[in-house]
Amino acid sequence: MLDRPEVDFPDGEPPSDLEITDLHVGAGSPAAAGAEVTVHYVGVEFETGEEFDASWNRGQPVNFPLRGLIQGWQDGIPGMREGGRRRLVVPPHLAYGPPGSGHRLAGKTLIFVIDLLNVR
Repeated sequence: MLDRPEVDFPDGEPPSDLEITDLHVGAGSPAAAGAEVTVHYVGVEFETGEEFDASWNRGQPVNFPLRGLIQGWQDGIPGMREGGRRRLVVPPHLAYGPPGSGHRLAGKTLIFVIDLLNVR
């Protein structure tokens, strides 16, 4: 397993489209759309660089069905292989929607560094 990632403070303007960057390509099974995945992740706000959530802080990975996650994860995780680490930069329309739509992260571009541990 990889060590907890450090998320570098981004440069420039936030993207309007989902950005997917493989930081480490895994050798295991690939995730398919709609799969159930076990991941470790860190999430930070693009504009401030402030961490808003991390499974690493709870000391254990989390298990999710991709269908239940934000669109940026549903679009950004398929094709990723077990053992891999991927960086997703997710604009608001693929995260929690426009400002004022009810979620504390609404209107924000988010950066996630995701380690894919298992695919089911």
